[in-house]
Amino acid sequence: MKILLIYPYFLEDRIHEDDIAVVPQGLFYVGAVLRESDYDVEILNWHNINKTPEKIIDILSEKKPDIIGFSILHANRWGGIEIARIARQVDPNVKIVFGGIGATFLWKHFLTHFQEIDYVVIGEGEYSFLNLVRCLKKNDAKSIEIIRGIAFRKNGEAVKTKRGEIVNNLDKLPIPAKYFNFQHLSLTRGCPGKCTFCGSPRFWGHKVRFHSSDYFVEQLQRLYKKDITFFYFSDDTFTISKKLVIEICRKILEKKLKIVWVAISRVNYVNDEIIYWMKKAGCIQISYGVESGCEKIRDSLNKNISTDQIKKAFSVTLKYGILARAYFIYGCQEESLESIQETIDLIRAIKPLSTIFYILDIFPGTTLYEEYKKNFNVTDDIWLKRIEDIMYFETDPNLSEKLILDFGKKLRASYYKMLPEFADTISLIDNKQLYPMHSDFLSRLAMTFDHGEYAGIESIKGKEKIAEKLYKRSLQYCPDPRAFLGLGIAKQKSSNYKQSAKILAKGIKYFPNDQKLHLCIGISYMNLRDYKKALSYLLPFQESKEMQPYIANCYKALELAKK
Repeated sequence: MKILLIYPYFLEDRIHEDDIAVVPQGLFYVGAVLRESDYDVEILNWHNINKTPEKIIDILSEKKPDIIGFSILHANRWGGIEIARIARQVDPNVKIVFGGIGATFLWKHFLTHFQEIDYVVIGEGEYSFLNLVRCLKKNDAKSIEIIRGIAFRKNGEAVKTKRGEIVNNLDKLPIPAKYFNFQHLSLTRGCPGKCTFCGSPRFWGHKVRFHSSDYFVEQLQRLYKKDITFFYFSDDTFTISKKLVIEICRKILEKKLKIVWVAISRVNYVNDEIIYWMKKAGCIQISYGVESGCEKIRDSLNKNISTDQIKKAFSVTLKYGILARAYFIYGCQEESLESIQETIDLIRAIKPLSTIFYILDIFPGTTLYEEYKKNFNVTDDIWLKRIEDIMYFETDPNLSEKLILDFGKKLRASYYKMLPEFADTISLIDNKQLYPMHSDFLSRLAMTFDHGEYAGIESIKGKEKIAEKLYKRSLQYCPDPRAFLGLGIAKQKSSNYKQSAKILAKGIKYFPNDQKLHLCIGISYMNLRDYKKALSYLLPFQESKEMQPYIANCYKALELAKK
């Protein structure tokens, strides 16, 4: 029996495709449970297959699945429906199963309106889906009705079974890294928060369940052995258990896993001790949901955090050389120029080095959605429209699209104007153990200004000078290859190739096997027309495809010089 697990495409393109490009972690758990039971299962990341739609028929025809499971977040539901329709054309007998947070809250809607969907898995899907697969393999329709945690049609009506049993001991789940490669990991299930805009509380419940540190680090270690070194710890709140997180950090260090990672937390779940250990174990960024500088708006969103807690979290995170990123939501109830200014004032106070601004959305499974249905007397049939979401401002007569867009422009413009000052006033804790990490932090930050996410933003003034200053500060703590490279490239841009070569040569003394430094110094000497010197740096890496064109150009220039 062939099973495909598909992560389908979204209706709308994103400016940053990374926002939607990652297969949800739950799909890997489902796949691992199936593999443990000896099923032939494959995971397909089809977040962008709509760019080449002809491939859908080709791949489905080639793989001939008996069952297709779709991971539905919500905004990708139409992608799932459209692929399901094509799958039915390819094989009318294929069984179509929807699962995930989007399917959980709209199970009746899907089964009522879309005949191509046979079953919906509700809630945690690992064992409900496994049991469904077993019944389908045996063609045992009667037993399907007693599987917990699924929905289907009975006598033409959409019905669901009893709620599926949650996995209390998460370590009993097979380790997905035994079978699949990925970068997103989860330590927990559940969130202590009750934010009105989030569906997590209803999907997972408020009781937080944890993997053990051994399980989590074994997963990391398996992936590390497959040359994966950058990770996203994508829990709603990674730092709920300080003791557990510190255990994980200690084990990462004990096992000498040279990894870097980012995490998400709430501002009221961090302190000096946990941030210190996270830093030592490779954490380079923590994202915090701040949402608004206006306490009244935060209260309306049931965020339950204080301004003082926000300030403390950003201060402690930054002083240890971890990039503190702030999530903000605007276009909320009673949003005004005054509340937007309060958010700007808070940004000025906490000095985040990265921000993401979202317009408040309404999704199924949230408190906001239940209020919306009640206030406007609408049903889930609203999602028959080809829309990804409902913006809150569309439901509030005191707000308009123009007003909200203006608020967004004001927030971003204000942030970008303040950002150079934030970068210039970074104050890191004076701990010699952390000097190499401080150096790495500053050079990473510098890179965002000269050829990273901030490089293309015109409203940020003096980006090159900011980057150069950060690279120099980086080297005050410790030699760092990225800092030498950044300074070398900066000198190349100003056509100061002698100074560039001098800086890069110093870097190579510290990092003699760094290919990027060798390439960059080779380019500097090529611009100085010293091709023999350039070759002395390029030839040690002559097997590299990146080096080969430069080596060829050097030989060509030397041949021309002979003539």
